Amino acid sequence: MDESQEYTRYRQDSAVLAEIGRFLDPQVARLTVRLSGDLARAAVAAWDRDEEAEVGEETVEQARVRDRAASLALIGLAVSDRGVASGAEVVVELDVTEVAAALLAAYDEDVIPLESL
Repeated sequence: MDESQEYTRYRQDSAVLAEIGRFLDPQVARLTVRLSGDLARAAVAAWDRDEEAEVGEETVEQARVRDRAASLALIGLAVSDRGVASGAEVVVELDVTEVAAALLAAYDEDVIPLESL
């Protein structure tokens, strides 16, 4: 099946975006953020959970959801390793990719409306 001109351009745009990421990667590291205690505990629980089932054939949606669960678990690892309680919150340094994953999930789930950008 031939790809439309639009999707050919989108693939080229995706390649440029990846190059921007390669350029930015050495410039960014971790960001200090605050999480509610409940969210921090939920992230740690995701990290502590054992997922023993093998991943079989997945739909695109299932792969996206599993990828998000993995991102949550990595935030849980960061909270476990570096999180510091501060009242009802936890202060933790997260990799910029973890922050981005959380923000993308929030936009996709309309937790943060795109209009707010």
